[in-house]
Amino acid sequence: MAVKITSANFNEVVKESKVPVFIDFWAEWCGPCQMFLPVVEELAKEMEGKAIVGKINVDEEPDLARQYRVMSIPTVVIIKDGEVVKRNVGALQKKEAVSMLEQFL
Repeated sequence: MAVKITSANFNEVVKESKVPVFIDFWAEWCGPCQMFLPVVEELAKEMEGKAIVGKINVDEEPDLARQYRVMSIPTVVIIKDGEVVKRNVGALQKKEAVSMLEQFL
């Protein structure tokens, strides 16, 4: 299951991670986000132990959304060693999400 990332656990889950972190910025009311949800959950299962797959609700965590300059959702950000290494705006097909993450494993 994808990790719920909040301001409270952000440093522990993301900044201190030894593996790449795939973050889905989303919101409940966002149709494309809801369509992307099963892809994120499948990715979380497949990448267990290799990467962290997490979600940030932009309505609950506006400061994190602002910090990562999220203007449209869904936005995917991959963070490795505390730095953004890849960004994508819009929902992805599963194979695209896997490919995007695998280059940083």
